[in-house]
Amino acid sequence: MARVELVMPKMGESIMEATILKWRKKPGDRVELDEAVLDIATDKVDSEVPSPVAGVLTELLFQENDVVPINKAIAIIETEATDVQPAASPALGQTVVSNGAHPAAPATLPAESLPKAGEPGARFYSPLVRTIAKEEGIQPGELERIPGSGLDGRVTKKDMLAYVAIRLPAEGLPKAGAPTPIVPPTEILPKTAPATAVNGNVEIVEMDRMRKLIADHMVMSKHTSPHVTSFVEVDVTNLVNWRNRVKDDFKKKYGENITFTPIFIEAVARALRDFPMVNVSVDGQRIIVKKDINIGMAAALPSGNLIVPVIKNADLLNLAGLAKAVNDFANRSRQNQLKPEEIQGGTFTLTNVGTFGNVMGTPIINQPQVAIMATGAIRKKPAVLETEYGDVIAVRQMMFLSLSYDHRVVDGMLGGSFLRRIGDYLEQFDGNRAI
Repeated sequence: MARVELVMPKMGESIMEATILKWRKKPGDRVELDEAVLDIATDKVDSEVPSPVAGVLTELLFQENDVVPINKAIAIIETEATDVQPAASPALGQTVVSNGAHPAAPATLPAESLPKAGEPGARFYSPLVRTIAKEEGIQPGELERIPGSGLDGRVTKKDMLAYVAIRLPAEGLPKAGAPTPIVPPTEILPKTAPATAVNGNVEIVEMDRMRKLIADHMVMSKHTSPHVTSFVEVDVTNLVNWRNRVKDDFKKKYGENITFTPIFIEAVARALRDFPMVNVSVDGQRIIVKKDINIGMAAALPSGNLIVPVIKNADLLNLAGLAKAVNDFANRSRQNQLKPEEIQGGTFTLTNVGTFGNVMGTPIINQPQVAIMATGAIRKKPAVLETEYGDVIAVRQMMFLSLSYDHRVVDGMLGGSFLRRIGDYLEQFDGNRAI
């Protein structure tokens, strides 16, 4: 019989560890090829880990809530065959087979996860931590002294952001060679409002893992980008009437419901081609202009949290293709079936606050992007129309668009012009457009 190590899969280029959320199987259970054995979570997405072979799960090497490096053995599956070639799986990075009576040594981490040559000591730093250190001018000696709250004392993104928040400005830093004071992890978090008294008629609810990540990401975004928000009001009467008229035929022809979201995404993609300096990110004092237009769409999860799947090369899709992508992502978001690569690589984000009956919003930028647009509820309102016979008041379908942008690289003229262009595309929607 062969003993196969089930290893923690690699979930993305910058992800070096994952948390075991739940074991679906227990020792002694039979598992089939590609059957889900456990659920794991990273700072980007939740996922299932399938079995690479058919056999019996004999041993769990880690427990629920343990944080495990990628490519490390997490369980042993015993198969009846003596020579097994584990099947490849989209969610699996590597599987090691051992025919001995004891599990083989844990798989070695890939070279990119090891400390780079020349760095002090053997402490591991993820690519994200290295990037933050570079942007903040944190030298190796100072980095070595930052307490880590991750596995084996590893420095995490949260540790870095907390340290940066309380770090002295350059002129106040100790002289070169002077020891950097070591601050306990509980003391390096940014100061917040005084704690609320918990006595009385209250209920204390702990944040779940995703809510904690969202909270950290929102605080980091506000800390990183000076936010400015612009608004425009748009007459979308032609668009609404067209959609109401063709939605049944659209469903019959393409097998997809046509909502307003793909129409909004189409207008955003066109405007991003017109204003490429909104489709950028910031790297220190450099502006990285993205040639691909990858639009994220904020989707609600059953828990009430949000996730942002990304429609890659949205400008190359027609309306039917956008509708299919939007519906697919919305459905799989609700079922927690998104893949890690489907929530990465976005260059701009769209969020629909109108879904909740809100007329407008001031969304927070999804880093490292520099802009995010919110679409408000579409409502019937009286509006002034210019006609050849003079101005008249008519009932029109109106909505607000709001754009939050990073004022480091997007000034008012660029942000306002870009938002107005999106509004123009929506107002000029062809009411006789063929499906």
